[in-house]
Amino acid sequence: MEKLLRKCPSCNSYTLEKQCPKCNNETISPHPAKFSPDDKYARYRIRDRYLEKSE
Repeated sequence: MEKLLRKCPSCNSYTLEKQCPKCNNETISPHPAKFSPDDKYARYRIRDRYLEKSE
């Protein structure tokens, strides 16, 4: 099932459109990824999160 709620990363407004009606930027899904105890890619996500904070 597709999630309908979307968020604009630049102006932080929520919408149902693929483009923000306020600033015309591309919107993203604000929902986190589905949790799985067998997550094969967790170490890469955690590494990327720390790299983003250090920059």
